[in-house]
This record gives sequence, structure tokens and C-alpha cells, in this order.
Amino acid sequence: MFPFNYSVPTPNPLVGGGAPANQDSDSDDPTVYRGNNHKLQFHGNERTMNLNPLILTNIQGSPYFKVELFGVKTFHEVVDEIYYKVDHLEPWATGSRKTAGRSQTGMCGGVRGVSAGGIVSSAYCLLYKLYTLKLTKKQVMGLVNHCDSPYIRGLGFMFLRYTLPPGSLWDWFEPYLEDEEEIDVKAGGGKSMTIGEMCRLMLTRLEWFDTRFPRIAVNVEKQIRGQLEDRAATARQYQGLASAGQGQGQQFKRDEPKTEEVREVEREKGGFSVRREKSRSADRRQEREKSADREKSNDRKRSDREKDKKKKKSRSRSREKHKKSKSHKRSRSKERHRSRSRDRHHHKDRRDRD
Repeated sequence: MFPFNYSVPTPNPLVGGGAPANQDSDSDDPTVYRGNNHKLQFHGNERTMNLNPLILTNIQGSPYFKVELFGVKTFHEVVDEIYYKVDHLEPWATGSRKTAGRSQTGMCGGVRGVSAGGIVSSAYCLLYKLYTLKLTKKQVMGLVNHCDSPYIRGLGFMFLRYTLPPGSLWDWFEPYLEDEEEIDVKAGGGKSMTIGEMCRLMLTRLEWFDTRFPRIAVNVEKQIRGQLEDRAATARQYQGLASAGQGQGQQFKRDEPKTEEVREVEREKGGFSVRREKSRSADRRQEREKSADREKSNDRKRSDREKDKKKKKSRSRSREKHKKSKSHKRSRSKERHRSRSRDRHHHKDRRDRD
């Protein structure tokens, strides 16, 4: 029998030291199921996951779900499969749904045998596969916050919409209503939207392409719509305040006087320090410039007045000269006429004398 080594501390199970290796390895693994503590609440039919019966039968009978997804056992493998196989969120593959003259939306098509369906999409096959794994809250949070592909996030929100109770939907969807990541939900492309817009559609509409989401109780739906309206009103209010703040900022910049920083200039004049503000000097300069402008305008007005006076004087002088010239011509013509008349009379007198 070997002697006991007292220098090595023994693990005490009550204190918590020396946990088993298996417990450490499984504590951080989100794929390990640990009971009902982290389990999501479910509302509806647990056998069908609240899916359209026609879609569910096509999922269970599809070769992709029965063969390829049969070997996928863990959460991370399903996420990788979503990353490589999903490119839209419709229930049917592109061009496989024959709906000519038949009902395109609603769950009555599969129940009453109105339509034969088509090839179910890989998105819904993987959505049902996620349901079979009995996801925990941590795993669903990993889906909706995944950064590799928007379709992983989209399937996470669809999983929540199909399985959660209506009263818990707002708490899960509310933080993502303003998410700006783009996602194209239509098969073949052509209907791109943001994650926030997709979340609003899931909360406010039952129709989702050729199927429907589970119904929401009327009182819960009213609460959700009221909360959405309150968010929209607060967003408008913030936008109005932001625009008003920008307008006030621009007006303040226009009305702000161009003042410079105050400099302290110490001059030794009898032991006193003199503080000068450049704002005052700037105001004085502005006043001087204004007075100089006024003086210039007054000088211009004076010069214009003098020019007008000179023009008037020149006009009056020209008129006087014109009048004098006319009077001088008239007087000369009169004198000539008189002189001629005198000469005639003088000649007549001479003749008479002779």
C-alpha cells in the first residue's frame, strides 16, 4: 500500500473542483439537449409543425429529405447544408408547381385534394429537419444572428413563426425589425427585401407564397399592430427632430458671428496686462468697412449730382447760343431790308429831282 501524498489537493465534489472531462466538453456544445430548461415553447400541432399537410407529405416523401438528410444528425451539419443548398424561402421549387385554374394560396388545396403540389423546396425540407432536432434557445439565436448567409437567418425566423406561441413572437422579432441585410425570398429571384421587412410581413400577414403561417389570436394581433404603429410614429418623430436640428444648425452657422479665439497679449505698461479680443477688432473693421462703403456711395451720389448739374448748364448755354444766333440773323435780315428800301427811295428822289 502506497503512502498518501498530502501535498496534492484532493478534488472536493461539493465545492466543484475537478469536474469530469465529459461535462466540460458538452457544456459549450449547443447541439447537446439538456432537458426543458433551454427548450423553446411550442404552440400548435407537434406532429406536423403547423405545416400545410400537402407540403408535409411532399417533404416526408422527397428523396432529398429521406436519403441526403438522413445522415445529417447535428445542428452544425444542418446549418452547413442550409448554406450550400438554400437560395430562396418558397415552399416549392422553381417551376414545379402547376396551378393553372386551381387555388394557389391557402391550406385548403392540400386538404381537399384541389392541387397535387409539386417538388418541395430544400428550404422547407431543412426547416422540418431543424424541427426534428428539437432546437434550444441558444441554437435558434445562433440561426437568427448568423453572419454567413441571410437564408440561414431567414429559416431561423420561419422556424420561430411556425412553432412559437403568438404571445412570444414580438419578443423574438422586435430586435430585428430594423435589420438592413438584404434577402431574396422568391424562387428564381425578383423579390428582394430586408430582414426587417421580412419580419414585419411574418408578423402582419398569414400568406406566405403558396402556403400560410399559423393564425395569430385577434387580441395578440392587435397588440402587435399597435406596437408596430408606435414604432413607426416614434421613427417619424425622430426624423422630424433630426431634420429640425439640421435646419437649426444651418441657421446657427449662418447667424453665428465670425469671432476668433481670444488671445491674451500681455504688454508691460505700468505693470498691467492688457487683454484684447479679436472679435471686437473684427466688429470695428466691419463698422469701418460699412462707413467707408457709405462714404463711397455718398461720393458717387454727389458726383452724379454734379454731372447732372453740368449737363443742365451745358444744355441751357447751348439753348441761349441758339437763341442769340437766331435773333442776330433776324436783325441782319431786317437791316438789309431797311437799307434796300432806303436805297430805292433815295434813287426815286434823285430821279424826281432830275
